[in-house]
Amino acid sequence: MNKIEGGVTAAKGFFAAAAAAGIKYQDRADMAMIVSEVPAVSAGTFTSNVVQAAPVKWDKQIVAKETHAGAVVINAGIANACTGAEGMEYCQKTAEAVEKELGIFTNQVLVASTGVIGMQLPMEKLAAGIEAMIPQLGADMESGHMAARAIMTTDTKPKEAAVTFEIGARKVTVGGMCKG
Repeated sequence: MNKIEGGVTAAKGFFAAAAAAGIKYQDRADMAMIVSEVPAVSAGTFTSNVVQAAPVKWDKQIVAKETHAGAVVINAGIANACTGAEGMEYCQKTAEAVEKELGIFTNQVLVASTGVIGMQLPMEKLAAGIEAMIPQLGADMESGHMAARAIMTTDTKPKEAAVTFEIGARKVTVGGMCKG
């Protein structure tokens, strides 16, 4: 396995974008989206904490029922945690906004939120952020880097990595980003 430069867009077929939606922060990117050119095999590792945010519950359902995902939408600033039924509705509405814009089925859209606990998401800003990211989706390294920066809250630097390795005679590239 060899570490290479890059992040979530290092692997062929993945696109990323960031937008300043004004969810909590003004004049800085606070939303990111990752889109797979073809539905990607999905899997997840989730918290074992008794208290789980709406996006965790949403994504657990998606991964349990679906074998593939086509997009991930992430917002920074408001965690969508301890938000009750409204929080789950916002996950649904976020996925529906992606389906409307990109045609990726709602049940193949993962969501994530990071930030302040107990506040409701401003859905109109989230929907506008999704719409703003569509024309910006890029497969280049900078697009992936901007997406990694957009999900930072108290972090001091973006967290992203990419590696290549071989399975038989086939070269595989994997990239990603994370919060925390």
